[in-house]
Amino acid sequence: MSNNYFDTLIIGSGLAGFSLALHLAKQQKVCIVTKQTAESGASSWAQGGIAAALSHEDSPAQHVQDTLIAGAGLCDEAITRFIAEHAAAAIHWLIDEGVAFTADPSNGTGYHLTQEGGHSMRRIIHSGDATGKAVQQALLEQIRAHPNISMLEQHIAIDLITSDKLPDHPHAGQKRCFGAYVLDKKKDRVLTFTAQNTVLATGGANKVYLYTTNPDTATGDGIAMGWRAGCRIANMEFIQFHPTCLYHPHAKSFLISEAVRGEGGLLKLPNGDRFMPRHDERAELAPRDIVARAIDFEMKKRGLDCVYLDISHKPADFLKEHFPTIYGRCLELGIDITREPIPVVPAAHYTCGGVVTDQQGRTDLSNLYAIGETAHTGLHGANRLASNSLLECVVLAQAASEAIINQPANGLPALPGWDESRVTDADEEIVIAHNWDELRRFMWNYVGIVRTTKRLQRAQRRIELLREEINEYYTNFRVTSDLLELRNLVDSADLIVRCAMLRHESRGLHFSKDYPATLPKAHNTILQKNG
Repeated sequence: MSNNYFDTLIIGSGLAGFSLALHLAKQQKVCIVTKQTAESGASSWAQGGIAAALSHEDSPAQHVQDTLIAGAGLCDEAITRFIAEHAAAAIHWLIDEGVAFTADPSNGTGYHLTQEGGHSMRRIIHSGDATGKAVQQALLEQIRAHPNISMLEQHIAIDLITSDKLPDHPHAGQKRCFGAYVLDKKKDRVLTFTAQNTVLATGGANKVYLYTTNPDTATGDGIAMGWRAGCRIANMEFIQFHPTCLYHPHAKSFLISEAVRGEGGLLKLPNGDRFMPRHDERAELAPRDIVARAIDFEMKKRGLDCVYLDISHKPADFLKEHFPTIYGRCLELGIDITREPIPVVPAAHYTCGGVVTDQQGRTDLSNLYAIGETAHTGLHGANRLASNSLLECVVLAQAASEAIINQPANGLPALPGWDESRVTDADEEIVIAHNWDELRRFMWNYVGIVRTTKRLQRAQRRIELLREEINEYYTNFRVTSDLLELRNLVDSADLIVRCAMLRHESRGLHFSKDYPATLPKAHNTILQKNG
């Protein structure tokens, strides 16, 4: 099979992967593999913006404090401080790369800053209400024009190639990564990629849930591959449910930005009554976990399909200017946000846990890095503060690039090709579709916003049955994109449930009816293979 060599192989085409590629390409040959198109990742879907202390009234120390409060005692203070202190530089780098943030001549920064739940200041720099798309498009222009960056679309990584796959080689036993096997979806063939450094930047695992604000690509690929390769995984029980996903039969995964509440949007019951003041003194500006649980509580208590987010009391011109994407999409569906409230429900939004890394993206395997939502750096703790995720992508990409560039190159072994000698074409693809649907439904019902030990045990039993079927399928049939994603989703679901069962308390995004109290001391939940 084909063998492709690069200095650095980046798996994933979100903001973390793009930022890293641009930093590395000054000195290295870089390849980005992405399983759909370059624009199909979750970064492009981000609406709100990027958190950074840019105004004279704000400071990195205040940003750190807000992050620590939201993280419910589990944020790593050193990494939080590092990211907050490098936030302004990250924003200026994006501006230099061509990102057009929304201007505000009256503001001392020159840019409009908005406020979101959990933030004590206006510190969210944005590009209208489609920040992720604006950032991704600007960086993609630079990437497509760069001679040292190869972009391979419609390529999905299967697994990492590590030293334990080379039993007869001197590198065996060193816990090192040498590259990855990758399926070329268009030509239906498996390629072998050799790289001095390999980077997992595939985003989160939120497609494991029936309702999510994420694109179809969010199947936990990097987290699952890292786990199978022997990396530690941490805090997968902390899945952030965004409180306000548009509730409409034709609005698949459309997010109503946090900024709508930041600019005065009110959450209401069908009769028009507000309910958030009964749940938290911060009302609509409480952190996402509190707002999501409050909505979940009201919906279950009253048998509601949704609640309503009302910002119609604001001037129509203000709404069209600040939320053009939301205004336009809602209007397409017959909802005029200048005149009526928006029906919303919570939906899985962000994976706070992931592959354990240090401050420069290093994992437990030499020459393997993880950045962005795939990684667990310690920034998000038990609950991610709004708009810290895109910031983490840019800051940690810069940090990882320095580690990669300063790492001496070593000789690489000849890697074995992908073995398809004992497999055949699948006879019934319907098995994959059925298992995918079953997984997402029981994860939503049993491992959602509110959990119990009994529900988690039920989910675990079903995961084991699915894994048996999928492993049999994977062993006997040629790999397909759908099979690989389902395999990664089941591994990710298993990690979420195992972490949730180990946490005997309620903290941040993990709420258990059996353990409603928060323990005096916070501990990370860390899983280790064979350990």
